[in-house]
Amino acid sequence: MTTLYHNPRCSKSREALHLLEKEGETIEIVRYLENPPSHQELKQVIELLGIKPIELIRTKEAEWKENYKGKKLSDDQIIDAMIQNPKLIERPIAIKGTHAVIGRPPEKVLDIL
Repeated sequence: MTTLYHNPRCSKSREALHLLEKEGETIEIVRYLENPPSHQELKQVIELLGIKPIELIRTKEAEWKENYKGKKLSDDQIIDAMIQNPKLIERPIAIKGTHAVIGRPPEKVLDIL
């Protein structure tokens, strides 16, 4: 089973979902905008991705620019910012077992299969 952190309004996220469906994957869709992950869940996702929390931030979002850009934030503060403002989370994220990728470009989700 593949878990997909998904925003149905995002074309890249929809394309990643389509690619996984086309491969016959069973998919658990996490609509993270409606149900933001907990601090621990997001920390685990970041660990699976093998990145720093700042690398999961959509830094071009107005919310980031207006409230966080240029501030010295700890990793935990960056994670908390994503939980409070889930639209800051880069998408889509596909997870299968102990492997995870950010689907940018969407074809990257196939790397975990």
